[in-house]
Amino acid sequence: MKDLRRQALESGKTVSRKARSRNVSAPSSKANSVVNSAANSRANSRNPSRHGSDDEDGALSDGTAWSTNSIDDILNGEDIDLPPDTWKSELNTRIEQIIDRKRSSTEGRADSLNAYAHILMARYARDDIENRIDEILPSMLRSIKAETSERETVVALKALAVTILTLDSDDIYDSVHELLKRTISDSEFTHAKINAIHTLGAAAFFGGASEEETADIMSFLLEIIESDGLSAGAHDNGDVVVAALEEWGLLATEIEDMEDATDSAIEAFVEQLQSSETSVQIAAGQNIALLYEKSYTPLEDDEEASDNDNGSEDEETHSASGQKMVKRYTVYRRQDQLMRQLEELANISTRKISKKDKKNLHSSFTDIRNSVEKPTRGPKYSTALDGETGRTYGAGRMKVRISRSVEVKIDKWWKLQRLNALRRVLQGGFAVQYDENGAVNRCLPFTMARD
Repeated sequence: MKDLRRQALESGKTVSRKARSRNVSAPSSKANSVVNSAANSRANSRNPSRHGSDDEDGALSDGTAWSTNSIDDILNGEDIDLPPDTWKSELNTRIEQIIDRKRSSTEGRADSLNAYAHILMARYARDDIENRIDEILPSMLRSIKAETSERETVVALKALAVTILTLDSDDIYDSVHELLKRTISDSEFTHAKINAIHTLGAAAFFGGASEEETADIMSFLLEIIESDGLSAGAHDNGDVVVAALEEWGLLATEIEDMEDATDSAIEAFVEQLQSSETSVQIAAGQNIALLYEKSYTPLEDDEEASDNDNGSEDEETHSASGQKMVKRYTVYRRQDQLMRQLEELANISTRKISKKDKKNLHSSFTDIRNSVEKPTRGPKYSTALDGETGRTYGAGRMKVRISRSVEVKIDKWWKLQRLNALRRVLQGGFAVQYDENGAVNRCLPFTMARD
């Protein structure tokens, strides 16, 4: 965004999914299409179902989703004349409609894909789609490749992303990544590019990409960031750059040693701090904080602590849990200059931006600045003193409540990156999926909630 600029951890590494490959069973029988009429007769009978969290209203749709009142009615399942598994019948009906392309229209396929994705967000349906994926996936890919309409392309990409997260398969990345990269580079629709970037990130993270393939995707995304979207055919498009920044950050949480990748990446992210778009600045800043966090790792059992001959506290510190952390490498050699930029963004007072954007900048860059200064401090780290103990509150103020007894503490930047990625795919269905979907709850460790 050259024109726009002028205006203006622990590793968290997961176990290889290659070790968890599963066999695919035979196709299921066709669903009863009568479910559609039962669902439609109850349309608008109640508001969409909600799955609450600490800071999200739980809605199952965003700006690119279309009317799904009948699906919401089934997902709520409160009517006494609707069997508990009615949503499964509806899902099977939508699968049949997605597969049967000869009898469908562009709008009809978009409606079916949208409803299918909506159900998969709100209900864990791996057993219901796994034995039909050999039929579902080719149809989705045709909808993406054909680009008959922007709506069908976008909802097919969304449906593909939630399918990947539902299946938790090691085989799906190989089937989709080339088409997704072509869509990012060549699509005539900007929203398709954005959703293809997010789906590519999900495919690499959850779909079985190797470490080498993940590194290749990160390089592809970094080129989009460095070129301000030009390499994706969307020059100076902030939304495209934000998507690339977000998915780069997600994939970086999977890489144990980021030293080699840090030099080129940090330069690109620091440059994007000068963007005139708040969303770009925040996404770049969060990646900067993540890189600083990952430059510190726990002291190994067979490793001796340094004597800190220079008297600096920067080389060695402790995590919130008391674990000794050691600085492994320098993230950015012009840190004084970076700190000045972060300080300006944390205290920005110009009238050229809205109050909402100003508030977001203040909140985000206060945390980012703190983490660059002290990399073991995660998002929402509080230096305020507890009146009872006299100690700082420290990390852990950001929490996502899953149930009365389970919550996810977002005290590290890698956790925040993964939480945001999961919410992009699952929207308001995050809590249900966290409870039932192994691919989701493996990403974020939980703690027992305190009443």
